[in-house]
Amino acid sequence: MKSAVIVFPGSNCDRDAKTVLAATGLNPVMVWHGDSSLPEVDLVMLPGGFSYGDYLRSGAMAAKSPIMREVIAHADKGRYVLGVCNGFQVLTEAGLLPGVLLRNQKLKFICRDVNLRVESTDTVYTSKYSQKQVIKVPVAHHDGNYFADHRTLRNLQDNDQIIFRYCDEQGEVTPASNPNGSLLNIAGICNDKRNVLGMMPHPERYSELLLGGSDGAVMFESLLAA
Repeated sequence: MKSAVIVFPGSNCDRDAKTVLAATGLNPVMVWHGDSSLPEVDLVMLPGGFSYGDYLRSGAMAAKSPIMREVIAHADKGRYVLGVCNGFQVLTEAGLLPGVLLRNQKLKFICRDVNLRVESTDTVYTSKYSQKQVIKVPVAHHDGNYFADHRTLRNLQDNDQIIFRYCDEQGEVTPASNPNGSLLNIAGICNDKRNVLGMMPHPERYSELLLGGSDGAVMFESLLAA
């Protein structure tokens, strides 16, 4: 399996992404946002950071980068696209995922570990997790408050497209376990074809015990198994 990490001006998790992809055997290459072609790869990863300094809206300018035309075409062919944190924001701005990421409810940057409940294992990203498994993954964002209209939220629920929810250590989805105000405690969703996943928490930052935890590594192992 081959992968590509898209690098935008302001990306700061691109090397983290490359490291975990390489360690898992996903053979990453780095692709500059200004490039107009994408190598022949199975997976494209949009990393975290602050693309274009988060001007206008987080991810809005990056969504118009030349390489995004190729990323959209890649997704339209049914191939895999993973967006983490700023990458999730880019995916919504590019129209590859529904909804938007607003400012955190308390208008403060959040950087800490959170608990997530795996809502669906029916994706190539989560197949090696257990249904309703509680995992610990870090977040680091200012604009992670997921919002969508009622029809979109209903579609996400009905189609099993909510992949991760913020929860407590017992797996209960509660207001207290929601770090940013996201509707339905949404931490990650996929598209209707289930090949595009966006999530605010950083699985690449918890990919080995030396980093404090390895729950995130299972996502990349799932991809390799696919």
